[in-house]
Amino acid sequence: MLPKPRRDVWTSARGLLVCLACLLTGTSTAQTPPLRLQLSLGEAVTRALRANPQVLIANLSVTEQEQAAAVARSALLPQATLEVPERAQRINIRTGFGRSFPGLPQHAGPFQVFQAGTLFSVPLLDLSLWHRWQQARHLTDQSRADQQTVREQITLLVVSQYLSGLRATADVRAAESRVELARALYQQAQDLARQGVATGLDALRAEVELRNEEQRLIQARTALQTTLYGLARLLNVDPTTEIELTDEVSFYATPAFEAEATIAQAWAHRPELKAIQAELRSLEAERAAVRAERLPALRAAGNWSEQGLSVNSVIPTYTYEVRLELPLVTGGRIQAEIAREQARLERLLQQQQDLRNQIAMEVRVALANLESARHEVEVARLGVTLAEKEVELARDRFQAGVANNIEVVQAQDALARAQDNQIGALFRYNQARAELARATGQMEALYAR
Repeated sequence: MLPKPRRDVWTSARGLLVCLACLLTGTSTAQTPPLRLQLSLGEAVTRALRANPQVLIANLSVTEQEQAAAVARSALLPQATLEVPERAQRINIRTGFGRSFPGLPQHAGPFQVFQAGTLFSVPLLDLSLWHRWQQARHLTDQSRADQQTVREQITLLVVSQYLSGLRATADVRAAESRVELARALYQQAQDLARQGVATGLDALRAEVELRNEEQRLIQARTALQTTLYGLARLLNVDPTTEIELTDEVSFYATPAFEAEATIAQAWAHRPELKAIQAELRSLEAERAAVRAERLPALRAAGNWSEQGLSVNSVIPTYTYEVRLELPLVTGGRIQAEIAREQARLERLLQQQQDLRNQIAMEVRVALANLESARHEVEVARLGVTLAEKEVELARDRFQAGVANNIEVVQAQDALARAQDNQIGALFRYNQARAELARATGQMEALYAR
């Protein structure tokens, strides 16, 4: 009878197996650090215009319409087809000649026929096809204008989201500085209370203010994270990627609008207006194509082939023809189509005028908002300077025992409001600048660089 293995041997073996399993699976269970992506505003816009799904869909729409124009152009070019049939035939002689012949059978065949050759056709004169090709080209221009509209909209969304991220970052920085100030004032209140200069109520007020500032800091950090998540969605990047904004300093700058900001420039650059103009030209071409259907069309067609009862007995055969086609009665179809295109044309003209008025209003509103935001930034900066001096004076009065820390708490609240006002004014200025670029159709030109 074999002796039973000792318990400590089994324990050691099990421990060895556990260690080996940890070594084998350690590399697979190790967490990879998240990818960090540092982006300036221009880099964010460029990346979005390259990877955003809406932009990619617009690019595919342009490609689709370009191929549709190529199809319309092909109708104006010669067409040729290679044909190699081999068939068995049996024909009715009586139906072929309209009568029967004595001594001849009623039918001929069956017999095999081999044929190899080409069929061809070419429109020599067809204005309807030419106008439809022009229509397809104008539709391609419209598709390109729609593509540019999407690019402008995505650029505006990215710029707005990036500016929101900069605003959230500024909120975090301001909240952190206020927490440090509140912590220092709380420590000051405790020291003065121990010295008998201040009361316990002063220290309690300072601690309440500290906790309030800490709560605002938590809210600011959460707002920053959610804003960066939205930016990552617009850029179509991996959701686990951590985005870092590198243009934080520029948020406090107020650069002037560098492009033309006139209504005439907006009418010249807005892609929506270009899209309507291209659609108008396509409708005019469509109407001309319908009218051209009343005119004669001249076509050449034919075939050339080797034909015989077998491959060894083939001889050349051909048919060439020039055909003139002139519609006589269409049941009112052409007139109805012309009236339909005219109605669509008048509707588009009304939409064009409405869009021009809308663009003019957007430019005026954007200019007014930009000017107002510029003055807001100047006033807000002065307010922050004054609030910081107020905190300093209130702190000195509290330190000297001249007043309790109610003045300090009030000064802290005033500083928080002044910083919020400054950050809000800076955000509104940069947003108004972006809105003006969008209103004048120069969004991508201003930010994608």
